[in-house]
Amino acid sequence: AGMDVIEDAVPGRDLRLAIDRQLQYFAERALLDAVSQHRAESASVVVMAIDSGEILAMANLPAYNPNDTADRSGGRQRNRALTDVFEPGSTMKPFTIAAALASGQFEPDDIVFTSPGTYRIGKYEISDSRDNGWLDLRGIVKKSSNVGVSKVATQLDPEQMWEVFDSFGFGRQPGSEFPGEVAGYFNHPTAWHHIEQASVSYGYGISVSALQLARAYAAIAADGVMPEVSFLATDTPEQGRRVIDEGIAIELQSMLEGVVVDGTGARAAVPGYRVAGKTGTSHRSQSGGYAEDRYVSVFAGFAPASRPRLATVVVVHDPKAGGHFGSVVAAPVFAEIMSHAL
Repeated sequence: AGMDVIEDAVPGRDLRLAIDRQLQYFAERALLDAVSQHRAESASVVVMAIDSGEILAMANLPAYNPNDTADRSGGRQRNRALTDVFEPGSTMKPFTIAAALASGQFEPDDIVFTSPGTYRIGKYEISDSRDNGWLDLRGIVKKSSNVGVSKVATQLDPEQMWEVFDSFGFGRQPGSEFPGEVAGYFNHPTAWHHIEQASVSYGYGISVSALQLARAYAAIAADGVMPEVSFLATDTPEQGRRVIDEGIAIELQSMLEGVVVDGTGARAAVPGYRVAGKTGTSHRSQSGGYAEDRYVSVFAGFAPASRPRLATVVVVHDPKAGGHFGSVVAAPVFAEIMSHAL
């Protein structure tokens, strides 16, 4: 029988990844240093171009050698930055503040009484590391006050707060088309208990991937426009979508710069550049609750704050030596990678 051409062949195209080889190298090296210094179980970093959504670097540890079949066991092959979720802790606070500002009920200068550093909701007690007294919304972010952000959150309409988080992409797949990409976990307010609105406000009871968090911070940095994620280099980036008013985004940028200038994120500073970002520390969840002595250390931020170009998220799981706070473990990794990038 004769052979018919059913469909014409399409010539192949060059595949150009957005990954920047130098940046990828520095990201891997900085992550390796942090994991060995803090004897951590695993870690991830994502560096994203704010305007285009291109992934310029993405690294995970423990890594593996693809040439060695014995090395490809025990989850080493997972692209953890996309497939693994964690509770983001205080890196969620800026989104709670975004919801507060978008609600029209709050202004950045509004003050909240956070003494004595604890706040009870029913049988639950929310606590800060110290008594911060009166704080305005900027101070809540800078000092990372759980009490302050909870008191703000519980005055918001749960549906409206959820909508802001949802618009920043939490609980949705980022759309990178990478296999195994997760949507994270984020309950709709109809399923919230009375404590949940408060706990979500400072990053518990919600789980995210490093990629989701990087993209959400890119949206703050891009004056409220969230980019489409792309692993491929692109000369004509897709149009991002607006997720928050420009004025609110600019206010958040300045709050996050304050975190690095004289707040919990001081170790993320890069000499000669203005940097913005937020530290986070959460307890590792385990069956039946949280592990008291196991932590996730996070830093999410962008630079230069004057005209943001790169958004970066660093996540370190279960550091066992030399501290566990995001300010100590993750922020210096951010500073190291960004100093090379900038």
